[in-house]
Amino acid sequence: MKKLICFIVFLFTISNLTAQIYDPVSFTTSVKEIGENKYTLSIIAKIDKSWHIYSQNVPSGGPAPTNFTFPKSKNYKTIGSVAEPEGHEVDDPVFNMRIKYFAEKAVFTQTIERKTAEAFTINATVFFMVCNDNSCLPPGEKEVKFTFKKSDTPIKNEDTASAATEEKNTDWPAKDESTTKQDTTNNTTNSVNTAGKDTPEILNNSAEKASSGKTAPEESLWTLFFFSFLGGLAALFTPCVFPMIPMTVSFFTKQSKNKAAGIRNAMMYGIFIIVIYVILGSLVTAIFGADALNALATNVVFNVFFFLLLLVFALSFLGAFEIVLPSSWLTKIDQKSEIGGALGIFFMALALAIVSFSCTGPIVGTLLVQAASQAGIAPIVGMLGFSLAIALPFALFAAFPGWMNSLPKSGGWLNSVKVVLGFLELALAFKFLSNADLVLQLHLLEREVFLAIWIAIFSVLALYLFGKIQLSHDSPVTHISVGRLSLGIIVLAFVVYMIPGLWGAPLQYISGFPPAKQYSESPNGFGNAVGQNTEKAALPEGAESGPNGITTFHNYDEGLAYAKKVNKPVMIDFTGYACVNCRKMEERVWPDPKVLAVLNNDVVLISLYVDDKRPLPENEQVVSKITGKVLKYTGQKWSELQILKYKTNAQPYYVLMDHNEKDLNKPSAYNPDINAYYNWLQEGVRNFKK
Repeated sequence: MKKLICFIVFLFTISNLTAQIYDPVSFTTSVKEIGENKYTLSIIAKIDKSWHIYSQNVPSGGPAPTNFTFPKSKNYKTIGSVAEPEGHEVDDPVFNMRIKYFAEKAVFTQTIERKTAEAFTINATVFFMVCNDNSCLPPGEKEVKFTFKKSDTPIKNEDTASAATEEKNTDWPAKDESTTKQDTTNNTTNSVNTAGKDTPEILNNSAEKASSGKTAPEESLWTLFFFSFLGGLAALFTPCVFPMIPMTVSFFTKQSKNKAAGIRNAMMYGIFIIVIYVILGSLVTAIFGADALNALATNVVFNVFFFLLLLVFALSFLGAFEIVLPSSWLTKIDQKSEIGGALGIFFMALALAIVSFSCTGPIVGTLLVQAASQAGIAPIVGMLGFSLAIALPFALFAAFPGWMNSLPKSGGWLNSVKVVLGFLELALAFKFLSNADLVLQLHLLEREVFLAIWIAIFSVLALYLFGKIQLSHDSPVTHISVGRLSLGIIVLAFVVYMIPGLWGAPLQYISGFPPAKQYSESPNGFGNAVGQNTEKAALPEGAESGPNGITTFHNYDEGLAYAKKVNKPVMIDFTGYACVNCRKMEERVWPDPKVLAVLNNDVVLISLYVDDKRPLPENEQVVSKITGKVLKYTGQKWSELQILKYKTNAQPYYVLMDHNEKDLNKPSAYNPDINAYYNWLQEGVRNFKK
């Protein structure tokens, strides 16, 4: 039962895992002396197979060109502009123009003249865009460093370099400077184009990312591994897997010539189980690609598909039918398992995977759905964690056969495990349907409806655990064990906890799963239960009552104009309708009295939803500077603004800026630390008043 409780936490937590951005380009540097005080700086771009970056000179309307920026310094001056390799020049069918690009490896060089004998470092930046034959990633910027040690030879005229000469030689290439500034600053929304149709899918991190907010890829993968391991433990306690443990271990210990051989064969069996599931994860990664799955958080089609998929899994666990693989597969695998040796053991492991599929399939499917939304190697990591939990008992019980005496006997309780997992799958399925409804803003599955569905599902689960409801495959319940009673009490308490949410309670323990409070039939609770002012007349023109009753603008220009009128700084909130961590910030951090006071009184909040699928008016549908395609949706406009100006696509992402659209402090991502977030707000407000 402890495993079941852990699995409840697993299903509630795994949706928060965030998508990571694929990075197919890396840069290294080298320095070569070519004459008296003159050096060649080389920037070597290593590009993954099938990807490419573009030349420094790209026709207008094409992809973002590669640009280099060297800071002004008295330590050196640049000579000429950056030289680039020959590359490949083609008639690009996507951008409909002749474009030069570089694949696999490209070496760019810049000549400089050293002006000091002292040691110094040059921190240059590279701005670039990377594409393959199917899609483009948002433009990115990376820092490259060149280190110069102290020189024993004095430099002539070391202290006489003129500022005019430095200014003339360090801003290069002059003809590309306007392009760089235009692509990276975008200080007026009229000139901000939003990404093409691929952009929102690349950017949005939901049940996510967002992303998420500043979670390192390694941390997310370790989290995925941990909860996948818990999923594997839950799969162990199903009627398709649990009875196989003593049978398989007994086979290896009795058929082997000695105990050591039995242990060795059982461990080999466990290793092959891991290999089989890791191959499954690898196939998901290979089929979908390492970067194409970030769309899962906000793509309507994917979310509806996952809702239907999990619904099928849930019905299977509840006993409506069994998901089984063709019997001919098992027959052929059984025949192969008689070969003997390592190959025979491999086919025995494969037979276990096929026989247990009706129980493990829904869990594996759910794990792959969640892992795939992280892209990269996440599906492989997920399957590694899951299969490790499955394989460990076979190796451990083979090594210590006496432990099997402590295992509970197989019985009706195994089917009860399946039923409990079925209810959890059913509840999780509605999260995906809610994501689709939020992105489309259909208001069909608002907060009250979502909570009512969850309350109904977990109420029936509680009745099932208390023995008041039985399904067709259940054994008669003559008594309730302490473990089952304890789990039933936990589920019932969870139901009672959710009920006040219908009247506007925040429900912080599950924040991010139900829709936000403002996405409801009664945003302020039934009968204005939360006591917020609902008079629209009190709101500025173009504003609405947002999370926690904060006055919120959704139009950049209108919000900025109002901030100038009332002489307050602007807080931009890059968010998403399907962003879990965005809701956590709004429901756990923003309601704090001191944080709420700042948001209500000291700043003007502009919330820009990057997954907003509402069509843009025709006069605002412009060509994206990232993809060269026409922007059709409101969210695309805000996506490109965030990418081009702030070089990130994570949500939530908060920016405090003045009336000239300059940042007042370093932007903040997801930060559940209330005091740290409050200090960040205070710092920006103080800087505005200086």
